[in-house]
Amino acid sequence: MPHVNLNFEERAQKVCRQADVDDYQLQGAVLLKGLLNAAEVSLLTEGIEKNLETLSPRAKIASRKDDPGLFVEDFCNWREIEEYERFICDSPLAAVAARLMQSRCARLYHDHLLVKESHTAQVTPWHQDQPYYNVDGKQNCSFWIPVDSVPRAHTLEFVGGSHLGPWLMPRSFCDNQAKWFPEGSLGELPDIENNRRSFSILGWAVEPGDVVAFHMLTLHASSGVQERRRVFSVRFLGDDMVHAPRPWVTSPHFAGLEQALPAGVAMEHELFPVLWPK
Repeated sequence: MPHVNLNFEERAQKVCRQADVDDYQLQGAVLLKGLLNAAEVSLLTEGIEKNLETLSPRAKIASRKDDPGLFVEDFCNWREIEEYERFICDSPLAAVAARLMQSRCARLYHDHLLVKESHTAQVTPWHQDQPYYNVDGKQNCSFWIPVDSVPRAHTLEFVGGSHLGPWLMPRSFCDNQAKWFPEGSLGELPDIENNRRSFSILGWAVEPGDVVAFHMLTLHASSGVQERRRVFSVRFLGDDMVHAPRPWVTSPHFAGLEQALPAGVAMEHELFPVLWPK
């Protein structure tokens, strides 16, 4: 598919200043106000609605049956939904990711749809993302991109600086089971919610066009919502990120990848194209 010839690097430098890069490296999360233009937000919204109309086999309901709302997730649809592909490839996201990661390149890892419908009570508990994945390394970046206004009370929150600490035990969100690493092999998450004053908690009200960027090891969480919250996440890998096959099913799962790529090598595969530099 031909890509629009836009000066992404110029836009990236304008919206993602050196102070933002420094904050990302130090805090592990940063708000980028007005990164996306109205056309890009509209294109992404079209893709989200198309995705919701026809969920993939990878989709899951992440809220309980008695929840008054609904929390829907879906993964890895950029090759199937044209609007997603155009949005990811024809926006400054990859250029910004490379800048934040301080990486020569930005390789697409995967996309992730997260929609909490109105009055969804289900919280997203505190966790790190990287322990659920099949990659190792430090140069990575996740974008959290709402297409609806999100008030501070219902936004994604982070523990500043937690990406500099150790990996912590990943657990299933609804029943708190250690389905990935064996019990006792990683440290447990602290009780952040009941000791909020003991942590440097970051969070921002977000408007369409704003983007939150965070490291895959930054502890983060989210409350339930009152109003509909449609969010699209795009995740990028930098120069030092390598394949780390796991003996369990990762989230998301890339079937057969362990046969195509050995452990410890760059993610050089058609599923993970390099989007920056163009």
